[in-house]
Amino acid sequence: MTGPGQVGGVGDEHGYDVPPGPRGNPLLMTMRFMRKRGPLIRDAHARYGDTFSVQILPGPRTIVVHADPADVKEIFAADPSQFHAGEGNAILRPVMGDHSLLLTDDAEHQRGRKLLMPAFTGPAMRSYRPLVEGLAKEAVQGWHDGQRLVTLDAMNALTLEVILQVVFGVTDEERLAVLRPKVTRIVDIDAGILLSWIFPRLRKVPPWRGFFTNLREVDALLYAEIADRRAEHARDGLEGRDDVLSRLLRAGGGDGEEPLSDQELRDQLVTLLLAGHETTASALSWTLHELGKDPALLERALRAADGTGGGAGPGAAEVTGEAFLEACLKEAMRLHPIIDFVARSLQSDQVVAGRRLPRGTTVAPSIMLSHSRESSFADAHLFRPDRFLGGEVSAGTWIPFGGGVRRCIGAAFSLMEGTVVLREVLQRFAVHTEQPTGPRLRNITNVPDDKAPVILRAR
Repeated sequence: MTGPGQVGGVGDEHGYDVPPGPRGNPLLMTMRFMRKRGPLIRDAHARYGDTFSVQILPGPRTIVVHADPADVKEIFAADPSQFHAGEGNAILRPVMGDHSLLLTDDAEHQRGRKLLMPAFTGPAMRSYRPLVEGLAKEAVQGWHDGQRLVTLDAMNALTLEVILQVVFGVTDEERLAVLRPKVTRIVDIDAGILLSWIFPRLRKVPPWRGFFTNLREVDALLYAEIADRRAEHARDGLEGRDDVLSRLLRAGGGDGEEPLSDQELRDQLVTLLLAGHETTASALSWTLHELGKDPALLERALRAADGTGGGAGPGAAEVTGEAFLEACLKEAMRLHPIIDFVARSLQSDQVVAGRRLPRGTTVAPSIMLSHSRESSFADAHLFRPDRFLGGEVSAGTWIPFGGGVRRCIGAAFSLMEGTVVLREVLQRFAVHTEQPTGPRLRNITNVPDDKAPVILRAR
């Protein structure tokens, strides 16, 4: 018998039409999925086509991967009450918490998104921008001509400061000094640690026990910051505070809407950390790596950083410097997807892309396969930012932030932060890439395997 999420073959006795895919020992397949997901997915795509399945623990549960843009669009447009994104991300619950916007569904997700939205509007983005600029300027001032800059490390350090100061709103240097290494330890983990997110018993023994001890220490620091900020809110309404946490504390309380609790605030802050720290750092690292390989594109990017325009690429009209830098960032996120896929867990039997799938199946639009599709991106293997400037990219094909009603709420923040940082770097330095590099899966993000070093040339 097959239970929820466990399926037989194509046209099985239950009438389900689950696509074929690689099979093997469930534990070994799970480890391969966690450590070598890129090769696994590419090999399966080459063998089985745009739709295939894999089975991983716990369960095992079935994940049906989709690469065709029409299928991806169908999933993103589906009824969110039957296609649960929160349940699809359940592996993240031990760290992000029960109230994380990534892990909730239905009414709880709608409430959380409504309360978080004011912190990510256009006016809010404009208020964060000077804070990000200041942190980027401070970081770049410490670099020097001829330096071999390990971009992933440098960008991780910078985006961590953005999270701590612009998102968390921590300004006390003593508290920052304690938080930095502890927060870094949450993010800087390998696939082996992820096993403890699936198998709770591992959390009681080394090295997994140390990870969760550190997580509890971070929680204590965050709750202390939240308590201090609540007291400040009661005293003066957080006047002059523009960080994300302060905006979240001001949200709710009207029209019968309950404000976010301490636990909810903690979970959203940790979610913003995990979803917005190394993801943005990796995107910046890949962007600098690609610009350092192409003198012509680098020259355009340098002019763009100076505010003299982004030039005009083949078939593209003259564009602003800001637009060109953002296009470089977007193209790096396309060519080097930071997150491999997004997931939806079926709450009832559903027909998806013409196949009847059972309740409990996870359907997963593949960001990696979507972004490498020649029919969507001509010369998909090339770094060509101009594709984002001339209306060449069709809706629903560039999906680094997911899609539909569950599109990442921090997408605008990430693009703003990345563009600002890129401009500040290129105003001071040109970059030269010495060697090619490929991706490596770290935590849940794809990063440059050699951390993408570049040589800095002062301008």
